[in-house]
Amino acid sequence: MKKRNAFTLAEVLITLGIIGIVAAMTMPTLIQKNNNRVVETRLMKFYSAINQAVKMAEVYYGDKKYWWEDVKGATIDKDGNPVPGTSDVEKWFRKYLAPYMKITKMENGKENFVVYFADGSAIRTRRKDSSRDWDFFPGNIQRCVKKQENTVDAQESVGRCAFPFIFKPNSDEEFWKYHYNKGFEPYKHNWDGNIDMLYNDSAYGCNSKSSSWRQYCTAIIQLNGWKIPDNYPFKVSY
Repeated sequence: MKKRNAFTLAEVLITLGIIGIVAAMTMPTLIQKNNNRVVETRLMKFYSAINQAVKMAEVYYGDKKYWWEDVKGATIDKDGNPVPGTSDVEKWFRKYLAPYMKITKMENGKENFVVYFADGSAIRTRRKDSSRDWDFFPGNIQRCVKKQENTVDAQESVGRCAFPFIFKPNSDEEFWKYHYNKGFEPYKHNWDGNIDMLYNDSAYGCNSKSSSWRQYCTAIIQLNGWKIPDNYPFKVSY
């Protein structure tokens, strides 16, 4: 009779254990690489789409420096709810930009105005009293915001799953020089041109902790060709 070669149960279990260990070691890296690619792709796509919308609006309405407005959100009723039809930022966005973008929904909250895009991303005003500052969410905005609300730092999501932009084309003052006559740009207000400042500025640097809004984080990615640098301080998600 011929002798049959086969693995013993112990050998099979050892092999499966090794495969499990290797998978446990490599999966987080693979998942993070995928997160990076999605965030990079959607950031670059949003930047292109929103600024194309600005250019198309200029064809109809003229120079953006003159139709740009820093407008407020919705009026809040006595019960704390947004009053339908009262949001100036929604009226402004619908008039100038919405016709040129693939939008699935717009909604007003107590503090923010939100625009949802067809690829699952969204933008939201940072404050109810201004339309110049925006956060871009490459994925589920509710999940990102929920993570933020469950942390000590009220801006914990910034640089991770929320990425700051600003639209301020009409000021030629020195500290607005990176935004003057531009469309929606990553936040560079008062930047001195030094990359180290984008990371370590005490007010807006991406490395800043609980006291910071970390508004320079998006600029770091943009200046790296819309690729997340190896020394980027956070693991991004969407």
